[in-house]
Amino acid sequence: MAEREPVHSAVVRTTHWLVAISFVGLIVSGTAILIAHPRFYWGETGTYSTPAWVDLRLDPVYEHTGWGRALHFLSAWVFASSGLLYIAAGFASRHFRSKLLPSKVELSSRAVAAALSLARRRDAVAPWRYNVVQKLTYLLLVFALCPAMVWTGLAMSPALTAQYPFLASAVGGHQSARTVHFIVANLLVLFLVVHLTMLVLVGFGAHLRAMVTGYRPSSEDAA
Repeated sequence: MAEREPVHSAVVRTTHWLVAISFVGLIVSGTAILIAHPRFYWGETGTYSTPAWVDLRLDPVYEHTGWGRALHFLSAWVFASSGLLYIAAGFASRHFRSKLLPSKVELSSRAVAAALSLARRRDAVAPWRYNVVQKLTYLLLVFALCPAMVWTGLAMSPALTAQYPFLASAVGGHQSARTVHFIVANLLVLFLVVHLTMLVLVGFGAHLRAMVTGYRPSSEDAA
């Protein structure tokens, strides 16, 4: 039996799967909510009688909003609480500093260009090591996109903004929050597609097992 080395902690594995499952719930329920009003506005208010900032030109469907909102609310709380646990554990274990924080050398334009160039070559991708582009992408995801998703989700709640109006006003109003929420959601879906594609290129099965068991074969390239 091949010797194994630890690669993912229990907290990373648990929060990864909770976020993954809840994100699927968010996509499904968000789509159900979206098609009830497939138009986006900028500012505090917006209706079919006012100009849209973006109009998806879909036929509205209203009968799915009930279960859609319930599932979206549940998935959002699982997503947010799991993310907070991951961030707290990441700081406590120095996970971000050791695995995701790029060095000054890596941040040079030449190093970034080299990482982008290597990404086009399957045989040059290290399956267990993040390059600088991957590190920056994960940091952007964890500390910018996901917090923006949660913030704008809270900003769309009339009950919360009645008590804390800055949640909506900070992003330009309720409708602006909905528009930003939609844009960020699409960026997260794009990240998911790229993430799964990269896993297929470097070995989907091995990484899936590692995210379940926490171990990888010691003979493979270490992070």
